[in-house]
Amino acid sequence: MGSPENVVVVGGGPIGLVSALGLAQAGVPVTVIDRAAGVIASPRAIVYHWSVLEGIERLGLLEDALAVGFAKQDYTYADFRSGERIHYSIDVLEGHTAFPYNLHIGQHQLAEIALQRLVELPHAEVRWGTEFVGLEQDDTGVTVHTVGPDGASSLRAGWVIGADGASSPVRKALGLEFEGFTWPKRFVAVNLRYDFSLNDYARTTFLIDDQYGAVIAKLTSDGLWRCTYSEPLELPEETITERMPDYFKVILPGATDLGIDAFSPYRMHQRAAARFRSGRVLLAGDAAHATNPSGGYGLTSGLFDAFVLYDALAAVIRGEASETVLDVYADERRRNFLEIVSPAATENKRVIFDTSDPAQREVDLTNLRRMASDKDVLLSRLMLLDRMRTRPLVPTP
Repeated sequence: MGSPENVVVVGGGPIGLVSALGLAQAGVPVTVIDRAAGVIASPRAIVYHWSVLEGIERLGLLEDALAVGFAKQDYTYADFRSGERIHYSIDVLEGHTAFPYNLHIGQHQLAEIALQRLVELPHAEVRWGTEFVGLEQDDTGVTVHTVGPDGASSLRAGWVIGADGASSPVRKALGLEFEGFTWPKRFVAVNLRYDFSLNDYARTTFLIDDQYGAVIAKLTSDGLWRCTYSEPLELPEETITERMPDYFKVILPGATDLGIDAFSPYRMHQRAAARFRSGRVLLAGDAAHATNPSGGYGLTSGLFDAFVLYDALAAVIRGEASETVLDVYADERRRNFLEIVSPAATENKRVIFDTSDPAQREVDLTNLRRMASDKDVLLSRLMLLDRMRTRPLVPTP
């Protein structure tokens, strides 16, 4: 049996593990459950924007993350039709933040670093291969039902955090609508051992085209790259590998031996749960809100959920804050997603993947040229990532 002081986190991805680590470091007993056998390494998010690095450092993860990934400031937009390259650097952030760079590292790698720190703490537990199947809650806690390696069982917790992805069984168990829409395209994220710079691509290139648009990024120093492109949703998912060579023949003419390491297709959404709190259950990350990944704003906003939530929930558990602070978390993070994150991600997707009108494309390119040439314009755009942050709701150590 649990107590009002312990927390069950459903979901062993980066948001769940970061939330659990923050709680455990604050002295809160925490149990993470996930139906997978371990951290899932399929191609997903790869960029941790400068604005989240303060929170990652506070958890003690940044040094290890930089040792595995790398810091980066240079980026490029490329117009596929004309071949024009528009380069810019986020070094304009120097003097405005202690972290004037982005961190490039696979989301599973940061999750693994967080997991290593979490399991070192005596009051933290991670149960892999354990599926959430339902819950009931009352005034004193939540009973979480699971099926694991030893069969069905239940956990009693004071609180539950659902960080179990866009298809969140926790959100569904609460009966919360996932309001919004699904795009009529899927993204295909591909990890390749091919040097894209041989075809004049920068370490991060946003390739602009309504048919061949892509986000291309170098992942590791040993030659692993990521290319994420889109295709119509009605095309069969099971034949993606048959279509893939034709796509790469177009964007990498003359390239041979692409060395495809892994790929992951996924649907794109602009959705938010009707509420991010239901009694003693709180939602964070993709379980609370899902966006298309253009710009990496989904992971960014999910981390900002975690950073503010674990502090607030720990304060409530310690009796230092009223439960109403959790309503503020739920309302503010939902507002931030709907008013800032989702519109920004939607605009990024339009520019990179969806604009077929030549006049509109020229307007977009003109705006990008101005951003690259005017430091004030670039700085203003980068500060959008700071607006995705919610300031601490309780005093922090």
